[in-house]
Amino acid sequence: MTRLTDGWGRRISRLRLAVTDQCNFRCVYCRPRSSLAATRGRLLSADEIVTVADAAVGCGIENIRLTGGEPLLREDLPEIIHRLSGLAPGLDISLTTNGSLLAELAQPLARAGLNRVNVSLDSLRGERFRSITGSRSLDAVMAGLEAAERAGLRPIKVNVVILRRLNDDEVVEMVTFAQAHRYHIRFIELMPLDGGQEWRPEAIVSIDEVRARIENRFALTPLPDGGSPGDEYLLDAGPTRVSLIGSISHPFCDRCNRIRVTADGFLRLCLFSSSEHDLRPALAAARPKQALAKALVTAIADKPIGHRIGQPDFVRPHRTMSAIGG
Repeated sequence: MTRLTDGWGRRISRLRLAVTDQCNFRCVYCRPRSSLAATRGRLLSADEIVTVADAAVGCGIENIRLTGGEPLLREDLPEIIHRLSGLAPGLDISLTTNGSLLAELAQPLARAGLNRVNVSLDSLRGERFRSITGSRSLDAVMAGLEAAERAGLRPIKVNVVILRRLNDDEVVEMVTFAQAHRYHIRFIELMPLDGGQEWRPEAIVSIDEVRARIENRFALTPLPDGGSPGDEYLLDAGPTRVSLIGSISHPFCDRCNRIRVTADGFLRLCLFSSSEHDLRPALAAARPKQALAKALVTAIADKPIGHRIGQPDFVRPHRTMSAIGG
């Protein structure tokens, strides 16, 4: 088997695969309130998504996370997951979602072969949730979390983007909520991926600040690196886990093991890349799986050592998070 290893010796084992750029939320840190042309062309078909994944698995990818936009808006998602689950024994298939449609879909997705979910939840307070997401769907998200638990999609991970003066006073409240439900909670620093180009370094609530607030109330025991971004801890001896993802203040680029493919078929070697690799010619080749494998191996050699945020030569990505795939 060909292994994806970049020019810095990092082995790439995780693929984040966007299935749509559309979303029913308008989160302040992700995309602007106004309409945004997110993709450069048509979205990949189910066949093309599976072909890309098949080539990646043949190159050593062990984990596929389906993203968007909001992936649950894609009507053929259960079919895609079912086909992905047959690519290789033990392939880990997960999903990042805002959770608003999860109550109805958790069981069908679990039956199709989905292993686990990450659900974005930036506030437990209704009006504050609406101001961050542009949606009044907090109750639906809560129902989705309960449905995921019933469907056996474990561990359930809750993603919280920490925003200065918007939700940074809810850190302890969110940890208490996660502990009560035995969710794995992940606090994520604000990143420069908003469509309104409003990100500023001073808006960041650093992971060090988040950790200090948690440790005022709870005991955090560091866990060994398991290949996930950021630092992971056991909360009060478990079973709840806390992840602190400081992409800006504590970048984990030296151990980055992932690549991304956008919903319209472009390979991104770093979340913050200013360049992309078009996979559509390989998809149109006579032997697409082989052509894609070659394209992946060739591109990986140029994966950058780090994202360079804060450096004078940093260029903000031309796409928002919703178009890149969260």
